[in-house]
Amino acid sequence: MRYKVKWTLSAQNDFDLITDYLLENWSDSVLQKFIEITEASIQQIIRFPTLFPIIYKKERVRKCVLTKQNTLYYKIKDSEIQILRIFDTRLNPSKLQF
Repeated sequence: MRYKVKWTLSAQNDFDLITDYLLENWSDSVLQKFIEITEASIQQIIRFPTLFPIIYKKERVRKCVLTKQNTLYYKIKDSEIQILRIFDTRLNPSKLQF
């Protein structure tokens, strides 16, 4: 089955904030590496959607670690992979909401 990827507004905002931060405080190469890691992880999720563990059973949310500072949260719904958030792991976990 071929899955479509849909980003939530929260996930898109998270991604934009991270990329803006990297562009302002790091180098273009660090920014490009983060983008490549994110794209490669999403391609891996498309190929093997159940590869990553479910961390919120009720909502069936899965967790994919992108870097030691950033984690991607997603869920599978019918033929769609919903990217819910990209969360900075250095923040208080109570701030993570879907």
